[in-house]
Amino acid sequence: MKAAFLERTGPPDVIQFGELPLPSIKATQVRVRVSAVAVNPIDTYVRSGLVPMELPNPFIVGCDFAGVVEAAGVDVKHLRVGDRVWGSNQGLLGRQGTFAEQIAVDEVWAYPIPPGVSDNAAAAGALVGITAHLGLVREAQIQRGETIFINGGSGGVGSTVLQLALALGARVFCSAGTDAKVQGCRDLGAEAAFNYRTQDIVAELKKIAPAGVNVWWETTREPDFEKAVTSLSSRGRLILMAGREARPPFPVGPFYVKGCSMKGFVMFAASPDEQRAAAQDLNRWLASGAYRPRIDRILPLAEAAQAHALQEQSTVARGGEITGKLVLRP
Repeated sequence: MKAAFLERTGPPDVIQFGELPLPSIKATQVRVRVSAVAVNPIDTYVRSGLVPMELPNPFIVGCDFAGVVEAAGVDVKHLRVGDRVWGSNQGLLGRQGTFAEQIAVDEVWAYPIPPGVSDNAAAAGALVGITAHLGLVREAQIQRGETIFINGGSGGVGSTVLQLALALGARVFCSAGTDAKVQGCRDLGAEAAFNYRTQDIVAELKKIAPAGVNVWWETTREPDFEKAVTSLSSRGRLILMAGREARPPFPVGPFYVKGCSMKGFVMFAASPDEQRAAAQDLNRWLASGAYRPRIDRILPLAEAAQAHALQEQSTVARGGEITGKLVLRP
């Protein structure tokens, strides 16, 4: 089978595209014929060695997938040959990745694709969807009618948090780096959206949420805690899911006086049960149209190295040219 793989960590051009053996499956696994995969920032961190992990050799890159079950192990209970499935959390913690024509996946990490939902959408919405759900439901415990500000609402995670927060009944405000991306946030349903390059976010939020926002969701790699804490309400919650190397100053006084809390998390550390609970809600919202994963472009799987370079330029180098997910198809 064809696959995108590497034999050592490094820059995007360490990714090779060629033949690898068809994966065998264990008793609790299914073998999936892959129809779509998506690129995530964590994929580039693992590939580059920035996030050290034990990797098989050769190592197939990628977390997200959508496809059709081709074979099932003897202990698989809920999936059958022919089922359309999506999933994430592959290519991490010693597991092989998804950028291949066929993959072996433990049943606990695979979920049915609802009728009417495309494979492209299912793959594009996988990791970002589970991440957004964990942050909103498990960490922020956001309630209907509360306010949330997403600092960076146009990207893969940000646009997903925006849509899921609306589905949960919150009032959503966003920032983005260009006027076009600001409009994109409004098009997705944000009540207000601002250009963080040309507008004073703290002042703008004060106009529409005088008492502060209940939740500040930070997507950037270098958070400004002064702005975030100033803009939070009493007992506000600050959600962090990026900024691995960041060491910014923190305004301790205002934070504790207002009784705020801060939660940091990584999606791949969540348990199978937690991720499945998120997937069940995501499937409902995918089927209803409340969740429409944003896709920047669709590329052939053979261009995996180029896709990694694009993702890295957008996130690590902060080029910002990607709006939504990069989807690849075998």
